Amino acid sequence: MTSTTAATPIATTSEVELTIGGMTCASCAARIEKKLNRMDGVSATVNYATEKAKVSYPEGVHVADLIATVVKTGYTAEEPPPPPLPEDLPGDGDRARTADSGDDPELAALRGRLLVSALLALPVVLLSMIPALQFDNWQWLSLTLAAPVVVWGGLPFHRAAATNARHGAATMDTLVSVGTLAAFGWSLWALFFGDAGMPGMRHGFEFTVSRTDGASTLYLEVAAGVIAFILLGRYLEARSKRRAGAALRALLELGAKDVAVLRGGHEVRVPVGQLQVGDRFVVRPGEKIATDGTVVEGSSAVDASMLTGESVPVDATVGDEVTGATVNAGGRLVVEATRVGADTQLARMARLVEDAQNGKAEVQRLADRISGVFVPVVLLIAVGTFGAWLGVTGDTVAAFTAAVAVLIIACPCALGLATPTALMVGTGRGAQLGILIKGPEVLESTRRVDTVVLDKTGTVTTGRMRLQEVHVVAGDTEEDVLRLAGALEHASEHPIAQAIAAGAQDRTGALPPVERFENVPGRGVRGHVQGHEVTVGRLLPDAPAVDGHPLPDGLARAKDAAEAEGRTAVVVTRDGVAVGVLTVADAIKETSAEAVRELRALGLRPVLLTGDNRAVAQAVARAVGIGSEDVIAEVLPQDKVAVVERLRREGRTVAMVGDGVNDAAALATADLGLAMGTGTDAAIEASDLTLVRGDLRVAADAIRLARRTLSTIKGNLFWAFGYNVAALPLAAAGLLNPMIAGAAMAFSSVFVVTNSLRLRTFS
Repeated sequence: MTSTTAATPIATTSEVELTIGGMTCASCAARIEKKLNRMDGVSATVNYATEKAKVSYPEGVHVADLIATVVKTGYTAEEPPPPPLPEDLPGDGDRARTADSGDDPELAALRGRLLVSALLALPVVLLSMIPALQFDNWQWLSLTLAAPVVVWGGLPFHRAAATNARHGAATMDTLVSVGTLAAFGWSLWALFFGDAGMPGMRHGFEFTVSRTDGASTLYLEVAAGVIAFILLGRYLEARSKRRAGAALRALLELGAKDVAVLRGGHEVRVPVGQLQVGDRFVVRPGEKIATDGTVVEGSSAVDASMLTGESVPVDATVGDEVTGATVNAGGRLVVEATRVGADTQLARMARLVEDAQNGKAEVQRLADRISGVFVPVVLLIAVGTFGAWLGVTGDTVAAFTAAVAVLIIACPCALGLATPTALMVGTGRGAQLGILIKGPEVLESTRRVDTVVLDKTGTVTTGRMRLQEVHVVAGDTEEDVLRLAGALEHASEHPIAQAIAAGAQDRTGALPPVERFENVPGRGVRGHVQGHEVTVGRLLPDAPAVDGHPLPDGLARAKDAAEAEGRTAVVVTRDGVAVGVLTVADAIKETSAEAVRELRALGLRPVLLTGDNRAVAQAVARAVGIGSEDVIAEVLPQDKVAVVERLRREGRTVAMVGDGVNDAAALATADLGLAMGTGTDAAIEASDLTLVRGDLRVAADAIRLARRTLSTIKGNLFWAFGYNVAALPLAAAGLLNPMIAGAAMAFSSVFVVTNSLRLRTFS
């Protein structure tokens, strides 16, 4: 008899990322998350800031089921399209046009709705609140102008309120919709069934706490004005968010778009997406390496600083591994592709950035937290006011007037403007100072930050090699040695050679010509200058006075000292005799030391993080005033994220300042990411704050401005909320007619805007 043992099936899960549409506040995200998590075996997190849902689901559940659940909740959901290949992406000019031309259809539609509503609402407000402007039958003109504002301009709020009502929820949209429709509906009743439609009717405006005849009172200016104000707030907020989540696209744009592939002994230029593992392709000087591979022909210097943070270009020769998106800074290379598409280091970095962004803790905005409690309470107060007045006086007009006053004074216009107006003024002032703040959700972190991680290359240092020191033997001058070395290096394309040539030209002027120039891969260059055989580089095999013999004591000490500090030291020989040592290094920015002092003054602890070796890192740290215990060196790109996470686990709130692609994931992971605007698009898009100038001092200014902007937003919210709280008892008691309620609502908005304008004086 044969027996079989059935293996117990192991439940497997799949993951999908959905793009969610229709969310207007953080409570929407919480509602969708709750609905998804109620499905058997489903685990979901919904991020309002990125408008994405990351969902894990078991076998038996399909993506279509997840989308259907979201749709039933009142929102839209779809799977995001696959990321485009680099060759399909627009060029720099196309990106600039797209970013500036308002091509975003949602933003364009919102802007159109705002402009039409504002143009129609303005004369209604002026006619209603300034009796001198009123003429016979002005009220009918006001109705004609206000009706499209309330119906069409307020349609997004009415639609959202209806959706919320179907699911037993209330948000700021609910108050806006109920308040404006109540004011508009009462105005229609007063016009068609009351006395407000009579020819010659005048609508006085008095600061009085007496009850009025509701049958002759219009609230058209309140209905139209509130919608126009809230649309303005929504537009400002949407504009500040329009570039959120573009880090992945910026990473892909970094890669090469086409490549010269060797086929049948000929070069054929094809899109990089057609590359296959094993293909051989040509990389000329100045070109990007199309994908990860192995050098099979040629030698060159490869600038990998954008990916590794290593400031010194890496020599690459036959057998060496090279990485896609790095730049060939020297000679012609032939590379055999070893990884393509999603397997490349660049693609893995893109996934790392995306995961870091989606994994950020959701920040509940202050206005939503307030409205989450405030809105239901106001609705209850309005209903209670109507019932109390009706029960005590039996006067339906008085009851409805008091209830409308409650709704109108509570309309959260100022709450809606508190964040975007302060953000608009703060970001405008920031732009003047070289600071870009991406959105209100980043400001809370600036208050709590206590540690700032500084990437070295391109942030603390310039990211460019420069000639530092010149050491010569007795009997020679620095100018003579520099003239010989500079002339020879001027013929080389190697970045270190270019730094020496530039330094020589700056110090000695015009350089003499070179004859019989020769490049010795991995060793240096040689040639004849002014009748002398000159070599510059490492110790060359055919320099008998140097190779196998110690350098003169002075030059040996200079070389050892430079290398101990992580600098690159090259030897200059003339006719086989060593005559000088030149040191080259990534120069520290002049303002970096002052910037570190300013960051400390803000209560921050600076930490230097770099992919360079420890000697280089310690030397830079000493120069700018960072202690050796706060130096983290020789860190690979993926390890930078781990360093930030470790600091956070230690209880620190971490800000990260960087400029390279290798910093992008760490910038997204940190509590606050600051990108140098002189760096890569990927770093800028992954960050929360962008420093337009390459001056590290702006990082301190950015944190101060962000903290000031956050303080202003909190002040706006406090006073906007305070107006409503103070006036609600008056409205409920019937001592505040809706006209005064509308004026108070408008004044609270003016106060919020005025308070925000104080940020223009920040320095």
